Amino acid sequence: MFLANPKKLRELGILGMNGRNFSYIARHNPRHLYPLVDNKLKFKLLAQKAGIAVPELLGTVSEQHDIKKLRSMLAPHAQFVIKPAKGSGGKGILVINEQRHDLYFKPSEEALTNAQIELHVSNILSGLYSLGGTPDIAMIEAMVQLDPVFTDYSYEGIPDLRVILFRGYPVMAMLRLATHVSDGKANLHQGAVGVGIDLATGTALRAVQFNRPVSKHPDTGYAFSELKIPHWNNILPLAASCYEHTGLGYLGADIVLDKNLGPLIIELNARPGLSIQVANGVGLGNRLKKINTIANASQSPEERSKISQEIF
Repeated sequence: MFLANPKKLRELGILGMNGRNFSYIARHNPRHLYPLVDNKLKFKLLAQKAGIAVPELLGTVSEQHDIKKLRSMLAPHAQFVIKPAKGSGGKGILVINEQRHDLYFKPSEEALTNAQIELHVSNILSGLYSLGGTPDIAMIEAMVQLDPVFTDYSYEGIPDLRVILFRGYPVMAMLRLATHVSDGKANLHQGAVGVGIDLATGTALRAVQFNRPVSKHPDTGYAFSELKIPHWNNILPLAASCYEHTGLGYLGADIVLDKNLGPLIIELNARPGLSIQVANGVGLGNRLKKINTIANASQSPEERSKISQEIF
């Protein structure tokens, strides 16, 4: 954890909420572009058109009267994820990894009835999980198949990788690992583990849970010092390419690794959180300033990724 000493924080280059909001989000993210990432369905359709690798969209429910079609819509799929198109912070995401005897089973093996699934979708449509509480759309996606490299490092859920981008350059990365406490979700506020990742190599640097350092996964007991992310030289350009597709200068790209499909973008965030600094043990501020001095709009995502790997 960082010491609450202003001088020390400045030396570490810690970026605070006000600095993020005014110097980077407000200055580099035109508001008219926010719907491209705030609405996951809009981004999904944009990504599919642009050829960006994303989890398959199995269906959507946009009206309350369509909920009665849900059972037949879900029947062909043993595994799936239901999420609100305009949700944030992992709220409203429901992961089902098995159907059996007219019941739906979460990764924790908790069983849900069809009526409970319908109620969850109804809550999504009513805006219970959406930004600003506005009416929403329920998205049904194919469930990502866990890459074997993460078998020992995730509990009842799929890890995801958050890459912070500034002007199209990767500046920091963090792996989020599900735990029993987080109910199988890769959400730090709910108890997932955040693992700082070295941009140059894709290896683990340090890890935290509830902002406290940890050396091993709390449920599996495996040491994070042995963790290295595969496909690393493909992951960074994939994240960096989101700059061209959205026009957003300060962006968080969330990526998962599917054992069959490789890296997939699951969503983008125009207001990425700051806890990535805790996981990495270093501030964003100095890195962002560095990018401001070298940014070149003519460079490709691959070129920008290589430069970030060299300087960070």
